[in-house]
Amino acid sequence: MSYENAVEAADLIKSKYPHTIKTAVVLGSGLGAFADELQNAVKLPYEQIPHFSRSTVAGHAGQLVLGELSGVHVAVQQGRFHYYEGYEMHQVMFPARVFGRMGVENLILTNAAGSVDPEMKPGSLMLITDHMNCMGVNPLRGKNDERYGARFPDMTQVYDRDLQKIADEEATAIAHERFEKGRDAERTDFLHRGIYCALSGPTYETPSEVRMYRLLGANALGMSTVPEAIAARHQGIKVLGISCITNLAAGMTGENINHDEVMETGARVADIFKELLRRIIARL
Repeated sequence: MSYENAVEAADLIKSKYPHTIKTAVVLGSGLGAFADELQNAVKLPYEQIPHFSRSTVAGHAGQLVLGELSGVHVAVQQGRFHYYEGYEMHQVMFPARVFGRMGVENLILTNAAGSVDPEMKPGSLMLITDHMNCMGVNPLRGKNDERYGARFPDMTQVYDRDLQKIADEEATAIAHERFEKGRDAERTDFLHRGIYCALSGPTYETPSEVRMYRLLGANALGMSTVPEAIAARHQGIKVLGISCITNLAAGMTGENINHDEVMETGARVADIFKELLRRIIARL
């Protein structure tokens, strides 16, 4: 996808929603209900946006939702494109390129992920502090367009520390309020911190692979997020990453893993996930 393609898509989106958007959100599997929170929403199916690909995975609605949340204008990608669907990396990261041409300054990336940490149970959330790209390809491979950013972008701090601090503070406040209202029997800080490892998919990992990634330092495994994070940082966009832990990775429970489990867990934590996102966006 060329720079001109990204500009064309951005111009179409801005013509449909002529408000300044500084924050965008990408919703992972089972987390799409958050887009329903937006007020005065404009919904653009991906087929209406020039050069956008199509979501083919269950749990990904395949539309861009633009609207207001807590008085903030936001763009919400309700469904993403994955490398394992057969798309090339330039297609996977294209929405992040378009967000940059729209003037987006903060990108919140969410996903469903499997935990390789026995202490991080399904139904919890993980704040991504760093990532490992084990997808076998870098999305910036190929000719560099300097209008996006430098040829060799620094990845020392992909996930913005100030945004992480906001997420930590709001998660702590939510946990305290839930305990005070008697919704939780004990004070539970549901937001963990960890390293996200991105793999190409679409198969789930074998138990041997899970042990290897755990030894390498990963806390959660998934099949997305990293291409968009790299493309965003290439453009100077601040990134916040949050994983919804939907299952324990292969070999940790002796049970098989399936996509229905991912969707069910996403639905179960939808309320607390939406509340956290609302609070983070309000502070941006």
